[in-house]
Amino acid sequence: MSYYREEPNSEEELLTRARQIAGLTLGQLAEEAQVSIPPNLQKEKGWVGQLIECLLGAHAGSKPVPDFENLGIELKTLPINRQGTPLETTYVCVAPLTNTIGLTWQDSVVKKKLNRVLWVPILAERSIPLNERIVGYPILWSPSRAEEQALINDWEELMEFISLGRVEEITAKHGEVIQIRPKAAHAKIRTSATGAEGQPIKALPRGFYLKKNFTQAILTNATL
Repeated sequence: MSYYREEPNSEEELLTRARQIAGLTLGQLAEEAQVSIPPNLQKEKGWVGQLIECLLGAHAGSKPVPDFENLGIELKTLPINRQGTPLETTYVCVAPLTNTIGLTWQDSVVKKKLNRVLWVPILAERSIPLNERIVGYPILWSPSRAEEQALINDWEELMEFISLGRVEEITAKHGEVIQIRPKAAHAKIRTSATGAEGQPIKALPRGFYLKKNFTQAILTNATL
């Protein structure tokens, strides 16, 4: 997207921008950013997030740092239904499949990405045309002690699988609040990983995702 906006200088400025677009449709926002709306999101799954990034001034792109790098804040759009329930899991970052020995939670990209998050809900039921989907009220969130402990427990369990060369055994059912799933455009893509005997192997790229029960709790707690 060619639309460019300077990165906000403070949390307050970022929140103000996010609140200003709450209640508007994606069609209205696309017009403001002077970008065309794709016919659907099948081939442009990240379009909504990119649109919100542009309008709020996020410029980190795909780097392993928070979207608003100078503020240490990650931006996450969250598709919800009319009942306020998340419609899908939330992608966090790529899961490392090599050089994992000695990696700690404190040094992990997951920790960096989830330390401070601006959640932007989007009313995005499939029956609603893309241009009519509505941006919700933003939530600026950091994990509570209990939430972070739950994240740590899952991250450590999943990283143990990877470190022991058991990446192919990981399913979406592993983890209470985080899961690891394949993250690739198609099934032929492969990346380097470690096998059960410590040997180099090729595997599907994986990504960390927050489960819907975790993001649902964030939305619920924000309205209490």
